[in-house]
Amino acid sequence: MAVSMTSLCRSWLSAVVPVAGSMSRYHARPLRRKLDGMYVPDPQDERTPEWQRGPRWEAKLFGRYGAASGVNPAQLWPDPARLREIREEEETWYPPLADMQARIRQREEEERRSRLAREKLIAANMAQMPKMIEDWRREKQEQQEKQRVEAARRERLLALAQERFGYNMDHRSIKFQELLKEMEKEEKKKEKLAKKKLRAEKLGAGPGPAQATESSLA
Repeated sequence: MAVSMTSLCRSWLSAVVPVAGSMSRYHARPLRRKLDGMYVPDPQDERTPEWQRGPRWEAKLFGRYGAASGVNPAQLWPDPARLREIREEEETWYPPLADMQARIRQREEEERRSRLAREKLIAANMAQMPKMIEDWRREKQEQQEKQRVEAARRERLLALAQERFGYNMDHRSIKFQELLKEMEKEEKKKEKLAKKKLRAEKLGAGPGPAQATESSLA
Protein backbone atom coordinates (compact mmCIF):
# COMPACT_ATOMS: atom_id res chain seq x y z
CA MET A 1 0.00 0.00 0.00
CA ALA A 2 2.82 2.36 0.90
CA VAL A 3 4.74 1.50 -2.27
CA SER A 4 1.74 2.20 -4.41
CA MET A 5 1.24 5.62 -2.75
CA THR A 6 4.93 6.52 -3.32
CA SER A 7 4.78 5.60 -6.98
CA LEU A 8 1.56 7.54 -7.31
CA CYS A 9 3.15 10.69 -5.85
CA ARG A 10 6.16 10.35 -8.13
CA SER A 11 3.97 9.98 -11.18
CA TRP A 12 1.94 13.01 -10.11
CA LEU A 13 5.02 15.20 -9.59
CA SER A 14 6.50 14.16 -12.92
CA ALA A 15 3.31 15.03 -14.76
CA VAL A 16 3.07 18.38 -16.63
CA VAL A 17 0.36 20.47 -15.06
CA PRO A 18 -0.88 23.27 -17.34
CA VAL A 19 -1.05 26.74 -15.75
CA ALA A 20 -4.39 28.50 -15.96
CA GLY A 21 -4.39 31.25 -18.55
CA SER A 22 -1.01 30.25 -20.00
CA MET A 23 -0.44 30.52 -23.74
CA SER A 24 2.43 30.00 -26.09
CA ARG A 25 4.05 33.24 -27.26
CA TYR A 26 4.79 33.81 -30.92
CA HIS A 27 8.22 35.19 -31.73
CA ALA A 28 8.24 36.57 -35.22
CA ARG A 29 11.28 35.88 -37.28
CA PRO A 30 13.31 38.97 -38.15
CA LEU A 31 12.77 40.19 -41.65
CA ARG A 32 16.46 40.24 -42.42
CA ARG A 33 19.40 39.76 -40.10
CA LYS A 34 23.07 39.31 -40.86
CA LEU A 35 25.22 36.71 -39.23
CA ASP A 36 27.03 39.27 -37.11
CA GLY A 37 23.77 40.26 -35.42
CA MET A 38 23.22 43.54 -37.29
CA TYR A 39 19.57 44.01 -38.21
CA VAL A 40 19.01 45.33 -41.72
CA PRO A 41 15.36 45.42 -42.82
CA ASP A 42 14.41 44.70 -46.39
CA PRO A 43 12.89 47.88 -47.91
CA GLN A 44 11.15 45.82 -50.59
CA ASP A 45 9.25 43.76 -48.05
CA GLU A 46 5.75 45.10 -47.41
CA ARG A 47 6.01 44.09 -43.76
CA THR A 48 8.86 46.55 -43.22
CA PRO A 49 7.49 49.67 -41.44
CA GLU A 50 7.85 53.06 -43.06
CA TRP A 51 10.22 54.43 -40.44
CA GLN A 52 12.72 51.67 -41.36
CA ARG A 53 12.89 52.80 -44.95
CA GLY A 54 14.49 55.67 -46.79
CA PRO A 55 17.54 57.86 -46.26
CA ARG A 56 16.95 58.53 -42.57
CA TRP A 57 17.09 54.85 -41.66
CA GLU A 58 20.10 54.27 -43.91
CA ALA A 59 21.88 57.19 -42.27
CA LYS A 60 21.08 55.68 -38.87
CA LEU A 61 22.53 52.31 -39.94
CA PHE A 62 25.66 53.91 -41.34
CA GLY A 63 26.10 55.99 -38.21
CA ARG A 64 25.79 52.90 -36.01
CA TYR A 65 27.69 50.25 -38.01
CA GLY A 66 29.74 52.28 -40.48
CA ALA A 67 30.88 50.56 -43.67
CA ALA A 68 29.68 47.21 -42.32
CA SER A 69 26.10 48.37 -42.88
CA GLY A 70 26.60 48.22 -46.63
CA VAL A 71 25.22 51.76 -47.05
CA ASN A 72 26.93 54.04 -49.56
CA PRO A 73 27.68 57.28 -47.66
CA ALA A 74 27.65 59.29 -50.88
CA GLN A 75 23.92 58.78 -51.28
CA LEU A 76 23.27 60.08 -47.76
CA TRP A 77 24.43 63.58 -48.67
CA PRO A 78 21.38 65.77 -49.48
CA ASP A 79 20.84 67.02 -53.01
CA PRO A 80 20.94 70.80 -53.73
CA ALA A 81 17.16 71.18 -53.34
CA ARG A 82 17.12 69.41 -49.98
CA LEU A 83 20.19 71.35 -48.90
CA ARG A 84 18.38 74.62 -49.59
CA GLU A 85 15.40 73.42 -47.56
CA ILE A 86 17.69 72.52 -44.67
CA ARG A 87 19.32 75.95 -44.77
CA GLU A 88 15.93 77.67 -44.86
CA GLU A 89 14.75 75.60 -41.90
CA GLU A 90 17.89 76.46 -39.96
CA GLU A 91 17.47 80.17 -40.72
CA THR A 92 13.83 80.01 -39.61
CA TRP A 93 14.17 77.91 -36.47
CA TYR A 94 17.78 78.56 -35.54
CA PRO A 95 18.58 82.18 -36.49
CA PRO A 96 21.99 83.67 -35.70
CA LEU A 97 22.54 85.14 -32.26
CA ALA A 98 22.94 88.66 -33.66
CA ASP A 99 19.54 88.44 -35.38
CA MET A 100 17.89 87.17 -32.22
CA GLN A 101 19.39 90.01 -30.18
CA ALA A 102 18.28 92.56 -32.79
CA ARG A 103 14.73 91.19 -32.70
CA ILE A 104 14.70 91.33 -28.91
CA ARG A 105 15.91 94.94 -28.94
CA GLN A 106 13.31 95.87 -31.54
CA ARG A 107 10.52 94.23 -29.55
CA GLU A 108 11.63 95.95 -26.34
CA GLU A 109 11.74 99.31 -28.14
CA GLU A 110 8.23 98.81 -29.51
CA GLU A 111 6.95 97.86 -26.06
CA ARG A 112 8.63 100.94 -24.56
CA ARG A 113 7.06 103.26 -27.15
CA SER A 114 3.66 101.68 -26.66
CA ARG A 115 3.95 102.04 -22.89
CA LEU A 116 4.98 105.71 -23.15
CA ALA A 117 2.11 106.46 -25.54
CA ARG A 118 -0.36 104.77 -23.19
CA GLU A 119 0.99 106.66 -20.18
CA LYS A 120 0.79 109.94 -22.11
CA LEU A 121 -2.81 109.26 -23.08
CA ILE A 122 -3.74 108.38 -19.50
CA ALA A 123 -2.09 111.56 -18.20
CA ALA A 124 -3.96 113.69 -20.77
CA ASN A 125 -7.28 112.07 -19.88
CA MET A 126 -6.65 112.56 -16.17
CA ALA A 127 -5.86 116.23 -16.79
CA GLN A 128 -9.16 116.67 -18.62
CA MET A 129 -11.14 114.66 -16.09
CA PRO A 130 -12.27 117.62 -13.87
CA LYS A 131 -13.51 119.57 -16.91
CA MET A 132 -15.24 116.50 -18.31
CA ILE A 133 -16.99 115.89 -14.98
CA GLU A 134 -18.06 119.53 -14.77
CA ASP A 135 -19.40 119.48 -18.34
CA TRP A 136 -21.27 116.27 -17.64
CA ARG A 137 -22.87 117.73 -14.53
CA ARG A 138 -23.84 120.93 -16.36
CA GLU A 139 -25.35 118.99 -19.25
CA LYS A 140 -27.24 116.79 -16.82
CA GLN A 141 -28.62 119.82 -14.97
CA GLU A 142 -29.60 121.50 -18.23
CA GLN A 143 -31.34 118.34 -19.38
CA GLN A 144 -33.21 118.01 -16.10
CA GLU A 145 -34.20 121.67 -16.21
CA LYS A 146 -35.39 121.29 -19.79
CA GLN A 147 -37.46 118.27 -18.81
CA ARG A 148 -39.01 120.17 -15.90
CA VAL A 149 -39.87 123.13 -18.13
CA GLU A 150 -41.34 120.85 -20.77
CA ALA A 151 -43.38 118.96 -18.16
CA ALA A 152 -44.68 122.22 -16.67
CA ARG A 153 -45.58 123.55 -20.12
CA ARG A 154 -47.33 120.29 -20.93
CA GLU A 155 -49.35 120.44 -17.72
CA ARG A 156 -50.28 124.06 -18.36
CA LEU A 157 -51.42 123.33 -21.91
CA LEU A 158 -53.35 120.32 -20.67
CA ALA A 159 -55.13 122.46 -18.10
CA LEU A 160 -55.91 125.13 -20.71
CA ALA A 161 -57.22 122.51 -23.13
CA GLN A 162 -59.48 121.00 -20.50
CA GLU A 163 -60.70 124.44 -19.56
CA ARG A 164 -61.37 125.36 -23.19
CA PHE A 165 -62.86 122.10 -24.44
CA GLY A 166 -64.38 120.87 -21.21
CA TYR A 167 -63.31 118.50 -18.52
CA ASN A 168 -65.60 115.77 -19.74
CA MET A 169 -63.42 115.13 -22.79
CA ASP A 170 -60.98 112.28 -22.28
CA HIS A 171 -57.46 113.69 -22.51
CA ARG A 172 -56.26 110.31 -23.84
CA SER A 173 -58.55 110.44 -26.87
CA ILE A 174 -57.16 111.10 -30.36
CA LYS A 175 -59.28 114.24 -30.80
CA PHE A 176 -58.02 115.74 -27.55
CA GLN A 177 -54.42 114.97 -28.48
CA GLU A 178 -54.88 116.68 -31.86
CA LEU A 179 -56.34 119.76 -30.17
CA LEU A 180 -53.45 119.74 -27.72
CA LYS A 181 -50.95 119.64 -30.59
CA GLU A 182 -52.67 122.63 -32.18
CA MET A 183 -52.37 124.53 -28.92
CA GLU A 184 -48.70 123.61 -28.70
CA LYS A 185 -48.13 124.98 -32.19
CA GLU A 186 -49.88 128.21 -31.25
CA GLU A 187 -47.82 128.42 -28.07
CA LYS A 188 -44.54 127.95 -29.94
CA LYS A 189 -45.60 130.51 -32.53
CA LYS A 190 -46.34 133.06 -29.81
CA GLU A 191 -43.00 132.36 -28.13
CA LYS A 192 -41.19 132.80 -31.45
CA LEU A 193 -42.94 136.11 -32.10
CA ALA A 194 -42.15 137.27 -28.57
CA LYS A 195 -38.46 136.46 -29.02
CA LYS A 196 -38.41 138.22 -32.37
CA LYS A 197 -40.06 141.30 -30.88
CA LEU A 198 -37.62 141.34 -27.97
CA ARG A 199 -34.67 141.06 -30.34
CA ALA A 200 -36.04 143.90 -32.46
CA GLU A 201 -36.49 146.07 -29.37
CA LYS A 202 -32.90 145.42 -28.34
CA LEU A 203 -31.65 146.32 -31.78
CA GLY A 204 -33.84 149.41 -31.86
CA ALA A 205 -32.72 150.55 -28.41
CA GLY A 206 -29.06 150.34 -29.43
CA PRO A 207 -28.69 153.47 -31.60
CA GLY A 208 -31.00 155.53 -29.37
CA PRO A 209 -28.33 156.86 -26.96
CA ALA A 210 -25.96 157.54 -29.85
CA GLN A 211 -28.59 159.58 -31.68
CA ALA A 212 -29.38 161.44 -28.47
CA THR A 213 -25.70 162.29 -28.04
CA GLU A 214 -25.42 163.57 -31.62
CA SER A 215 -28.51 165.74 -31.21
CA SER A 216 -27.21 167.20 -27.96
CA LEU A 217 -23.86 168.01 -29.56
CA ALA A 218 -25.62 169.67 -32.47
